[in-house]
Amino acid sequence: MNEDLDIQEQDEQELYEHIRIVADKGQALLRIDKFLMNRVENTSRNRIQNAIDAGSVFVNDKVIKASYKVKPLDVITMVLPDPPRDTEVYPEDIPLVITYEDDDLLMVNKEPGMVVHPGFNNYTGTLVNALTFHLNQLPTLPGNTGRPGLVHRIDKDTSGLLVIAKNEWAMTYLAKQFFEHSIERRYVALVWGDLPEDGTISGYIGRDMKDRRIMNMYDDPEKGKWSVTHYKVIERLGFVTLIECQLETGRTHQIRTHMKSIGHPIFNDASYGGDRILKGTAFSKYKQFVDNCFQIIPRQALHARSLGFIHPKTKKEMNFEVPLPEDFRLVLEKWRGYAAEKTQQ
Repeated sequence: MNEDLDIQEQDEQELYEHIRIVADKGQALLRIDKFLMNRVENTSRNRIQNAIDAGSVFVNDKVIKASYKVKPLDVITMVLPDPPRDTEVYPEDIPLVITYEDDDLLMVNKEPGMVVHPGFNNYTGTLVNALTFHLNQLPTLPGNTGRPGLVHRIDKDTSGLLVIAKNEWAMTYLAKQFFEHSIERRYVALVWGDLPEDGTISGYIGRDMKDRRIMNMYDDPEKGKWSVTHYKVIERLGFVTLIECQLETGRTHQIRTHMKSIGHPIFNDASYGGDRILKGTAFSKYKQFVDNCFQIIPRQALHARSLGFIHPKTKKEMNFEVPLPEDFRLVLEKWRGYAAEKTQQ
């Protein structure tokens, strides 16, 4: 169950280049795009222009226009979506559930068990392989290199929504929203135990000191990155609770780590202790019931249900939502039946 824990699903901020340049004391007045072309390696004028237009280039902490001229000692910062890796990604004809598509982006409802992008032990059969095939069937679009633009990721065994950029402008504009945490993301999770109330979990998330494949919570900012998850109870089912989680940050395994940290790991999350009976009775009948539930949903019960963002071209707010997949829905029905039976006793 741990094969996805090569930590392929990096923090979303790791998908972007963070560039900071201080102009020399003798810097002559020079347009910002020309200045950056001279100073930033492995980029293009189009890529820089897109970043300026998207408001991702700052001078002295202020957004600037393309006409701005760099002056001595200016501090220039820029956020760019990470460019495609040199590793070749081969298109594969893998079925995808595409819930929305236009010239700039598409929404994919990822099935559980699908790895998002090629990596260690997962070089084929990934979402990126499938997207590459799909995008190769489309007309060539300005800025489209023929590969899909990942601006965020979800774990292999997490189901739900992903937004994919189809050209460089869309990628830059969406990357800025993720970087600024202005994307609205809501997940549904089934967790062990009866949560007393709604709440917020925050702290620094970093790799576990003993097992580098998983993450842990720390009080020390030098050991991790700041993370915030808001959760609210949707349905109480006795020994488990259905909750909704809203992310403020996008850390690796954030919800999984956060729920474990408060003693309510996600149901059947093998990496974070949710794949054993943590609440309930000692009766063999109950143990059999839980084992049956584990067989129904052989993964962590976590689903990326909704995404909201500003469209790169129209600048209109867009909101998408997808229903629970079958395995999640069936295990909920099992727990509802068990909870109703306990209530009648």
